[in-house]
Amino acid sequence: MGGKGKRAGSISGRRAVSSIDLSGHKPTSSASLPAVADRRKPKYSRIVLKLSGEMLGGESGKGIDPSQIESLCSQVNELRTLHVAVAVVIGGGNIIRGDQASQSGLLHRATADYMGMLATIMNALALQDALESMGAETRVMSAIKAEEVCEPYIRRKALRHLELQRIVILAGGTGNPYFTTDTTAALRAMELKAEVLLKATKVSGVFDSDPAKNAHAVKYEHLSYMQVLRERLKVMDTTAVSLCMDNKLPIIVFSVKEHGNIRRVVMGERLGTLVDGDETGAGRGKQ
Repeated sequence: MGGKGKRAGSISGRRAVSSIDLSGHKPTSSASLPAVADRRKPKYSRIVLKLSGEMLGGESGKGIDPSQIESLCSQVNELRTLHVAVAVVIGGGNIIRGDQASQSGLLHRATADYMGMLATIMNALALQDALESMGAETRVMSAIKAEEVCEPYIRRKALRHLELQRIVILAGGTGNPYFTTDTTAALRAMELKAEVLLKATKVSGVFDSDPAKNAHAVKYEHLSYMQVLRERLKVMDTTAVSLCMDNKLPIIVFSVKEHGNIRRVVMGERLGTLVDGDETGAGRGKQ
């Protein structure tokens, strides 16, 4: 194809402003990047970031809070100066949760889960517009077809977008009912060759009990996959944790309430709780 040569030369991370890719979109100019670039090398060069739908709803966890979306997207946008490949998996719990909506028996669980998948597309579009208003180049890709508003998820296309330094927002879950967006995040992290799965939350990590209800809850600094599964700790659902364990993908659970935490984690700063296969030293950290 005629434009292939131009694109191949721009995959290195810093694309020439004058080049144009095959989609017809001009690459983001360096002038629109956040003002100060961090010259240190990030620990992770390709990440999958899991955001729950409730994160978009602010304190209530419901609906879409523009100020919360701005805060989250500005943190994601900071990673562009580091030339980190970013894929975001978004949930839909701020609009509907399939498992809860089906409890009354009025809705079949599969139907409720499909409604939840549609909710993730709505959230993804909100993230896309917010990120693009900040100068980022994005693509929304969905596991269920909604071609008027986003691309279908195709692994090779997603990898290409990441190579071109586009932020890929993954919606529609796995495309199947009975699977959570946590499992989607683990699955996409494997498919897209991510080095780490980052789960952004409202709390500072994984605790032995609910810190909102127990003032003496103890935070774990390091956990093994098996410990999470044995103790049924609320990190991610067991399917997601098992998938990460089988593929040796580390998980970091941390808070995004403090601005800049996503950048800090990507740079290698120890925040939140690390979950990996190392049984040595796994256990409780300091409160």
